[in-house]
Amino acid sequence: MQDAAITANTKIPNPDIKLLVVDIDGTIVGDDNSVRKIVKQAINRARAKGIRTAIATGRMYCSALQFYKEVISDLPIIAYQGAWIQEPITNVNHCHLVVPRLITEKLLEYFEQPKLRDILSVHFYINDKLYVRELSQDTKAYAQRSGVKPIPVGDLRKTLDNEPTKILALCQDHNIINQLMQNIRYQYNPNQLYLTKSLPTFLEAAHPQVNKGTAVKYLAEEILGLLSRNVMTIGDNFNDLEMIEYAGIGVAMSDAPAPVKAAAQWVAPSFKEDGVAVAINRFLLGNSRG
Repeated sequence: MQDAAITANTKIPNPDIKLLVVDIDGTIVGDDNSVRKIVKQAINRARAKGIRTAIATGRMYCSALQFYKEVISDLPIIAYQGAWIQEPITNVNHCHLVVPRLITEKLLEYFEQPKLRDILSVHFYINDKLYVRELSQDTKAYAQRSGVKPIPVGDLRKTLDNEPTKILALCQDHNIINQLMQNIRYQYNPNQLYLTKSLPTFLEAAHPQVNKGTAVKYLAEEILGLLSRNVMTIGDNFNDLEMIEYAGIGVAMSDAPAPVKAAAQWVAPSFKEDGVAVAINRFLLGNSRG
C-alpha cells in the first residue's frame, strides 16, 4: 500500500486527478458483458470535470473497442495487458510488443505435452487475430464473450511467421493454472517473459516489458504529460497490480485477490455493487453515493 493511504471515509474530490484508467472484466463489466448505466453516468460526470478516461485490458484490441465507445473515451486503448496501445480515432499504434519466437515455441511444446494437451486450450494472438489449434468448449465460450472469431489452424506452429502479441492457456481447473504459472516462472525470469492471470482460469504470457503499469505510465507521462499523482486506476485482478501500484489513487475491487487489494490505496465494492461508480463518486466527485 502506498504511503499516503486513503481512508474509507475520504469524500473530498482529489483535484490532482486528470486521468482515470479502468479495467474491463470484473471492473466495469460483469457476467452480462455490458457497462452498467450508473457506471457510465459516473464516468460522464468525471469527464465533465475535465478528467479523461482510458481502458486498460487483457482483451484483444478489437474486443476492447465496444467498451471504449461505451465509456466515451478519446484516448488510446491499452490492450493485451499493455502489449498493444492504439488510438481508435487515428489508428496510430504507439506500442506493439511480441513474445519472441523461441520462447513461443518452447511454451507451445510445454503446453502440448501429453498430460496437458487435452486439458488446455492454447490461444495465440497475432496481429489482433486469435489462432487456436481447435475449437474447444473453452475457446467457444471465450470467443462468444469477447466477440471475436477464432481461427483454427491445427498446428499452431503454422502461425509463427509472425510472433504473437500474447499467449493464453485456458483451463477450468484453477490448480492446474497455478501449477503451470509456478513451473513457467521457474523456467523464465521476469526479464524473459511477463506472466499474469486476469482470471483464475487464464494463464497469460507476453513480452517481458509488458504490464498495465508500464502502459499507463506511458499514456500518462509520454502522451498526456501527467505524473503518477494525476492518475487514478481501478482493477480487480493480478494483471491490474502494476497499474494500481503506479497510480496516485490505486483502487482494487472487493473481490480482487488479497495481494492486489493490499497494493491498493482503497478497496471498492464489487462490480455487482457498482464499485467503479462508488470509487469515482468518492474520490473524483466528492460524494459517497454510487
